[in-house]
This record gives sequence, C-alpha cells and structure tokens, in this order.
Amino acid sequence: MQDDDRDIFKQVVAGIKPLKQDKLVPQKPKPAVKPKIGRSYNCESDKQANAHFIFSDMYQAHFDSVGPLKYCRDDVPSYLAKQLRRGEYAPEWVLDCHGMTKQEMKNELVSMLFQAHKQHVHCISILHGVGSGVLKQSLPHYLVQHPHVQAFHQAPLEYGGHGALLVLLDVIED
Repeated sequence: MQDDDRDIFKQVVAGIKPLKQDKLVPQKPKPAVKPKIGRSYNCESDKQANAHFIFSDMYQAHFDSVGPLKYCRDDVPSYLAKQLRRGEYAPEWVLDCHGMTKQEMKNELVSMLFQAHKQHVHCISILHGVGSGVLKQSLPHYLVQHPHVQAFHQAPLEYGGHGALLVLLDVIED
C-alpha cells in the first residue's frame, strides 16, 4: 500500500472498536469402538450366528460360458434375472471391491448381505472390476451359496457393466 492509502484507511477505521472474539473449542468425537474379529465366534445370539456366514472356496457352481453371467435360485421366477439385466431394479447399496483381496471381499460381502437383509434392502450392486479376474471369477460362486440371494445378473452399463453384478435379495416380511 502507498502512504496515502494507509492514511485514508486509518481515518476510516479510527472510531471502530475491535470485536471481542468468543472462542468455541469443538469437542473431539469419541472414537468408534470396532468389533474384534477373531477366529472363534461366540454364537450366543441369533444375530451373531446369522452375521457369520462362511463361503466355501471349494464349491464351484456351473454357469453358462455363453452370454452374460446370470443366476436365479430354483424357487424364484427366472424373469427376475431378465429384469436385473434391463436395469428395472436400481441398486440401493453398492459394494466397491476394487483393490480388495479375495478374503477381504468375502468378509465385506458377508457383512453387506447380512446388513442389507436386516435393513430390507432388495437390490445391491457389487463392483468387482475386471483386472486379473480373481474377484470376478469367485464372486458368483460365493453369491450362489448365500441363502438370501434370489438372483444376480451382470450389471447394465449404467451400474458397472462387465465389472459389476446386480444382486436381488430376499426381503424380510414384518
């Protein structure tokens, strides 16, 4: 600033009192308590027993090698898979597995399926990516084993295309 500008500024602010600042110190949020994950599980309640589901790596379901990946449980009408393909079901939740190992994906998948069923979520999307294909190949075999999975289909382009599956789940009737 030039000297003239400083003088003008001093004249303008000469009669102003500075504001008294009341400082508010925000409280630090308490850290969330993470549940301990271990090898042994205490199955005292049904909730814990239902939340702990083990996918077998040995089970290999048969899928058609021609066309998109799809599955319908035996007691479910086959048109549900067609509706998934058309995008008539929009996913309410999305699980992004990019960068996960196979074991991490299994753990996240179990948690998500349990929570989705518990909270009445009917359709989820699982983004597995294409990459080396480890997650893409194992994910359908895991989904077929879970009792809450009604159907799944390769996602339409707007929900991930070749790198994702749309999964339809049972809804709890209250």
